Amino acid sequence: MANKLSLITKGLVKENPTFVLVLGMCPTLATTTSAVNGLEMGLATMFVLILSNIVISLIAPVVPDKVHIPAYIVVIATFVTLLQLLMQAFTPDVYATLGLFIPLIVVNCIVLGRAEAFASKNSVGDSALDGIGIGIGFTLTLTVIGIVREILGSGSIFGWKFIAGDGILAFVMAPGAFLVLGYLMVLFNKLAKK
Repeated sequence: MANKLSLITKGLVKENPTFVLVLGMCPTLATTTSAVNGLEMGLATMFVLILSNIVISLIAPVVPDKVHIPAYIVVIATFVTLLQLLMQAFTPDVYATLGLFIPLIVVNCIVLGRAEAFASKNSVGDSALDGIGIGIGFTLTLTVIGIVREILGSGSIFGWKFIAGDGILAFVMAPGAFLVLGYLMVLFNKLAKK
């Protein structure tokens, strides 16, 4: 049981995809202009990560070595397409907000990296737990970055305005993303070493 729990918790600290492994920087920097966007992108990536880990764990023993990466990409692309269709049907506003970044989940190094490094070598159950742990870690990271950028950039949290005025525009733009990410990485790694 402790081993199964560690598969989930390692994605939060020890193998945090953003702050430790430094993967998935494109959606991290581009979609975290608000806490809601960060949360939604993290959940979308987690959906694809969990399902692709499960399927890749199932098919890995029968996929020839020469074509395993293309086969994994097809699996990931299938789940991204399913996610796109579901989002367009049930959450069109979220889909419109995240737009181009949903199809880019196909080439997100977190998803392909976990498929290659973990799911292809482990059981279905362990692969699902790994997807959950890494997905939660990524979702929390994006949400925290979004919270900090939203507070500093517009004086609000999850759209709730609590600071009068406009905020510092740079924090909802690209420079703010780099600054917030850098400072949070330093803080996270300092706290993780204790």
